[in-house]
Amino acid sequence: MPQIFPEWINKLPLVVLGLAVLSGGAVVAGIWYFGSPSHTDVGYRPNQPVAYSHKLHAGDLGIDCRYCHVSVESSPVASIPSTQICMNCHALVGVKSDKLKAVRSSWTDGTAIEWVRVHKLPDYAYFDHSLHLRAGVGCSSCHGRVDQMELITQRQSLSMGWCLDCHRDPGPHLRPASEITNMAWQPGPDQMTFAHEMITDKALSPPSDCTGCHR
Repeated sequence: MPQIFPEWINKLPLVVLGLAVLSGGAVVAGIWYFGSPSHTDVGYRPNQPVAYSHKLHAGDLGIDCRYCHVSVESSPVASIPSTQICMNCHALVGVKSDKLKAVRSSWTDGTAIEWVRVHKLPDYAYFDHSLHLRAGVGCSSCHGRVDQMELITQRQSLSMGWCLDCHRDPGPHLRPASEITNMAWQPGPDQMTFAHEMITDKALSPPSDCTGCHR
């Protein structure tokens, strides 16, 4: 009796299985990448109720981060600047500017400006700004060159893996206390020697177990 199906049909189940495995792998890889913070969060740049330019204030005018984010050295949170802080300058500067209408209204009415938060961590993750600054981690390590941003943009994923990479090897991110808010600071050729001294002097031991961030 002549053969009905060609011989290559015998390999069809293996081909189908291989395609299924490859397709499944592609779907998993796609979900892993496009659903990860590196894709969904990096580049996030919402419009704000006031056209506040960090490039102008922190960059061109050289205002230190701590002038506005007053609690960053003493509290887990950096704090959103109050209208009072804005008015310290703008009671005299730009008093008729249309860009500052929301600030003047906030000051007159006593209502807070509804700033849109950019850098967000899940509620189950604990992060302490003051602890990191005391350890020698500068603002730009996490927030990027804020002094060059018209609108604040998220530059890092803030994922667990990203945090753990720094906790396991903090040396490249450590800097002198005097350079904490210096956005242009770059590690020098003796960075690892300096970092080793800081880690030893301050007895730094960043946690890499679950309880370090999940309390």
